[in-house]
Amino acid sequence: MSKKQKTIQREVSLSGVGIHTGNTVKMTIKPAPVNHGFAFSRIDLEGAPIIEAKAEYVVNTQRGTNLERNGVQIQTSEHVLAAAVGLDIDNLLIELDSSEPPIMDGSSKYFVEALESAGIQEQDADIEEYVVKEIISFKDEVTGSEIILMPSDEYQVTTMVDFGTKILGTQNANLERISDFKEEIADARTFSFLHEIEMLLEHDLIKGGDLNNAIVYVDKELSAATMEKLKTAFKKDDIAVKPNGILDNLTLHWANEAARHKLLDVIGDLALVGMRIKGKVIANKPGHLVNTTFAKKLAKIIKQEKRNNVPQYDLNLPPLMDIHQIMDVLPHRPPFLLIDRIIELSDTHVVGMKNVTMNENFFVGHFPGSPVMPGVLQVEAMAQCGGVLVLHTVPDPENYLTYFMKMDKVKFKQKVLPGDTLTFKCELITPIRRGICHMQAYAYANGKIVAEAELMAQIARKK
Repeated sequence: MSKKQKTIQREVSLSGVGIHTGNTVKMTIKPAPVNHGFAFSRIDLEGAPIIEAKAEYVVNTQRGTNLERNGVQIQTSEHVLAAAVGLDIDNLLIELDSSEPPIMDGSSKYFVEALESAGIQEQDADIEEYVVKEIISFKDEVTGSEIILMPSDEYQVTTMVDFGTKILGTQNANLERISDFKEEIADARTFSFLHEIEMLLEHDLIKGGDLNNAIVYVDKELSAATMEKLKTAFKKDDIAVKPNGILDNLTLHWANEAARHKLLDVIGDLALVGMRIKGKVIANKPGHLVNTTFAKKLAKIIKQEKRNNVPQYDLNLPPLMDIHQIMDVLPHRPPFLLIDRIIELSDTHVVGMKNVTMNENFFVGHFPGSPVMPGVLQVEAMAQCGGVLVLHTVPDPENYLTYFMKMDKVKFKQKVLPGDTLTFKCELITPIRRGICHMQAYAYANGKIVAEAELMAQIARKK
């Protein structure tokens, strides 16, 4: 059963401050139509320009994932995007009257609550999901940070964090099901180390920070001068260090809250891929740079696969029609029977396949020193698949023959060699009328499109 896309039923608003700018910001999250995805709109700027939440727009990851398009910026996009993904939502328009969403408590908790209060609405369109079929990875050789994506029955994320400090040490976090995001991950707050806080305060870069929206791990001696700066910055009369090594006025939700927040960031950053992921993510020492670099890589892979439009079928499953059933329908026989199996068949499309071997008769004379399957035979094989489709419409296919009427827009894009497995897909361009079938046909091998053509054929009763 296919899953449907989701949005929210009505708009919802939150207000707060941006952690880096210190600006008061109102964020309004609105429903969006199918196939819209996630996008931000800067309503404080003329024309309310929109920036889609896509990896290609990432420009800076030093203190969050920052997007920019045509000079318009969105800062710290990851927490609200993680909330949307964690609630299985696909389409949202996020309006802001400043450059960054409110930091709230530094987690995704309040965004999750807001989205749930708005009501989640199923939409009349199937989800777009990238199904991971082989391991995809990226490693930053300088930092050692690495992300690996592997096949899995559902979206899962594991993070392994090692900051090389005694105060935090090594932590792991794991999310087995995205449906557990709200309970297991959403409340994990952002964090920083004391030495980072000092640098940020020195450069006036966390104007919206306080002890209620960021965990501060004290990884060095807290001097009196630093203590005074922190009191001023966080508007506190007194600041101390707890026994667990964090500044006071805040209690950890989990001992591994830092690793859980890193997992939250991974989910938010990988939302920039632009579609759901069906696979398991293992992130070792993740950060916004490695997360978004991997998101860019994955987005390019998905774009390339879409361009090739390569359908995926499990060729190990029993076929819909084997060679004997095909010969019951088609009048062709070896060496001119060029399909071995029918995998799918409906009123509007057919999918077939052929194993290309060195034993094929045509290799004897067609470039025998460098065997290549003739393009015309690839077209003939596609047409035979189409013949199965059109003969499927009559009750007694054994009494009919199929004849070519026209082929148009024929293109050959890759060589087909011995050992390749060819997959053919034919789809009706117009409904079959008077026995005439007009279809778009494709041939694929090795994850690439190798040939395509518009074909027209007619069925006629045997005389």
